Amino acid sequence: MKLLFTTDLHGCEWKYERVFDVAKEIGADAVINGGDLLPKDGNLFAQDKFITGYLDKHLARFNSAGIYYLCYLGNDDLKIFDRLFEETCSKYSFAVCLAQRKFKIEDFEFIGMNWVVDYPFRLKDRCRMDTDDYVFQEQFGSGLLSTPNGFQELDNWFAYAKMLPTIESELKQLPCPENVKNSIYVIHTPPYRLGLDKCSNGKEVGSEAIYNFLCKYQPMFSLHGHIHESPDITGHWHRKLGSTICIQPGQLKGFTYVSIDLSSMKFNRVVE
Repeated sequence: MKLLFTTDLHGCEWKYERVFDVAKEIGADAVINGGDLLPKDGNLFAQDKFITGYLDKHLARFNSAGIYYLCYLGNDDLKIFDRLFEETCSKYSFAVCLAQRKFKIEDFEFIGMNWVVDYPFRLKDRCRMDTDDYVFQEQFGSGLLSTPNGFQELDNWFAYAKMLPTIESELKQLPCPENVKNSIYVIHTPPYRLGLDKCSNGKEVGSEAIYNFLCKYQPMFSLHGHIHESPDITGHWHRKLGSTICIQPGQLKGFTYVSIDLSSMKFNRVVE
């Protein structure tokens, strides 16, 4: 089975066009789009227009081509549009919303999670503390949650976050694979310690909980994104964690993707 993995396209239509072209070129059986699908510039409350006006047609092309498309919304995609996104995916038998779900293709099980470790930015729709003893970063302002009537401003984001499940807890709630050795986790936040999580300011912001989870369960692959610049800063876009291959392609000005051949276990990063 051949996979095309990309992430953090943020509504860039020419990159989406390349996803389809490359998938056809390499003979991909499935595309994995690992989060932050929608435009983040301008009015975020217009993201629904991208879902209905562009993404719907994008998914239809893959459905017609018989190529699976596994995806979920990310931390820059407003949570109020989750239902619309899931309804759009459900129109097509080859489109799968993978957030907190499991999907099997042939002998391989794909499991997704789009919660992220809290960050300084104000939008908190998908943010969680990493572990119970997580130390919050300095914030750029009060926390915001999206609602149908606009943003809800949180008086005390730290107190609110402590009432939510941690990343560690969310990982425990994910569906379990039948055969973990044939499982592929698609987790937007990268693990820490591996050089896949370094920001342009030098901070490493990956997840301790995800690192420990992967160490314990040892899936075949874990696929990540979120920190667009990390591979260019550290020089690492894949690392081995025990027997698990962790991949973080990054996504800057060019279109970046990773092709994966599950039969030969060969994988390659391309920046166009």
